[in-house]
Amino acid sequence: MSDTYIIEVSSEAAGIVVREKSGFRFFAAVHKYNPLDGRVFKNAREAERAATRFLAGRLDPVPA
Repeated sequence: MSDTYIIEVSSEAAGIVVREKSGFRFFAAVHKYNPLDGRVFKNAREAERAATRFLAGRLDPVPA
């Protein structure tokens, strides 16, 4: 299992996620994904889904 993944949305690099003890931390690749920067996700797939929902305006950038 890899420790880093590139997250793409609509063929654009949204960011990368890096494995740490608590999950995968998101680092934005472009400014429009900055609100997700630093969030920790359970896995890379969850981060990809969150970035997709964020772009579509269906995700609050501040974690609950």
